[in-house]
Amino acid sequence: MRRTLIFKTFEMTPEYVQMAAGAIDKGAVAVLPTDTVYGIGTGAFCEKSIAAIYRLKERPAASPLQILTGTVEQARRVADFSPEADQLARAFWPGGLTAILPPSPAGQPLARGFAGLGIRVPGHPFLTNLLCRMEAPLACTSANLHGQPVLTDEETILKTFDGKVDFIFLGGTLSPTASSVVDLTKKPPVLLREGSLSRHLLEQTLGLPLQTQ
Repeated sequence: MRRTLIFKTFEMTPEYVQMAAGAIDKGAVAVLPTDTVYGIGTGAFCEKSIAAIYRLKERPAASPLQILTGTVEQARRVADFSPEADQLARAFWPGGLTAILPPSPAGQPLARGFAGLGIRVPGHPFLTNLLCRMEAPLACTSANLHGQPVLTDEETILKTFDGKVDFIFLGGTLSPTASSVVDLTKKPPVLLREGSLSRHLLEQTLGLPLQTQ
């Protein structure tokens, strides 16, 4: 069992946020609130820590982690944006959209053999602050066992992850609705998951119908 540092997000000073950002960049594993559900993540280039998240979640290797960035500009460093991706980013980032995009040369190592990167710019103030202080993006997935319900309350988060991760950041009770996922490596784009953004809203923004996997 490892020692887990537990913080309330509203108690985090700029110095503590900077400390946490540096530690996560180097491979610390953190459970943290997003604007959808609680997530578990680490520095996107930290292979050993990413492998530890897969083991902890009992997640199949065929299920890639999301890449979270603090800004759209940071997302552009690791992914190539099509006109459709630009439209969705302008409309819904920061927010509950995960876009599957081709990796840029800098982002190629993050794809780990997959055709695209699942990228999101979340809208949670604490998480945005943390991401903007990190040198690399955050590789992240929902904080739950694979195939089990997502975790949205502090008590369950503590019972599940205390002693198993390096940091837990508690941000109250969150929404149980995950992000919507659109695969923009395909033409026409494919809606992989309808979450916090409806199919109708996404199609209205793009001006074209989305395919279903």
